[in-house]
Amino acid sequence: MSDWAPKRFWKDATVVEAPGGFTVLLDGRGVKTPGKAPLVVPTRGFAEEVAAEWAAQGDKIDPDTMPATRAANAAIDKVTRQFDEVAELLTAYGETDLLCYRATDPAALIERQAAAWDPLLGWSSDRFGVQWRVTSGVMPTEQPAETLAELTAHVATLTPFQLTAFHDLVAMSGSLVIALAVTEQVAPVEDLWRASRIDEDWQIEQWGEDEEAQALAARRQDSFLAAARFFALCAC
Repeated sequence: MSDWAPKRFWKDATVVEAPGGFTVLLDGRGVKTPGKAPLVVPTRGFAEEVAAEWAAQGDKIDPDTMPATRAANAAIDKVTRQFDEVAELLTAYGETDLLCYRATDPAALIERQAAAWDPLLGWSSDRFGVQWRVTSGVMPTEQPAETLAELTAHVATLTPFQLTAFHDLVAMSGSLVIALAVTEQVAPVEDLWRASRIDEDWQIEQWGEDEEAQALAARRQDSFLAAARFFALCAC
């Protein structure tokens, strides 16, 4: 496999106002997305995050170190054009939300899930006027149509940039409810991440963890925390 990567060609990365928000200039030239659209983000804070990533690059560009830029590219090139499809995909997580599927044993795990998850379900019920059906085991339970309709309507109010961040919050946690809690700052983001990891952490406590699983979990956590930050930056 080739280790080729684009080389750095600029000295300065600066933020300026642009139609529709803010953009980043590299030595005076505007950054564009892979789809050749101007990279314009909704807030100065988000643009400064993108500019910092470009400024931090070495001799070669490493996209893995540029999560804000990747999020902006996705919002502009993909989510804006497929907003309804992405929103529908994410709200479908509510049909099998992690928080609604509880262990059948042991008692200590059941108690741990209840302590972390019941308050979140209770919050979402109060906040959105919905009801959840909770089950034990892996057999699916059908959620009320009214619940899914209400949450679909809420997700549809997000901007494309917010929905891009929301995508990672849902996908990394496996829970629509946890993602919603992040966006409304119901609890510290780190606590909400740990709530999504209760089953995995329990297994680790019982059997230990291998290096590969640990590395994957770390990457997922990084993506979750970054998405929470980007969502907040969209509103600053």
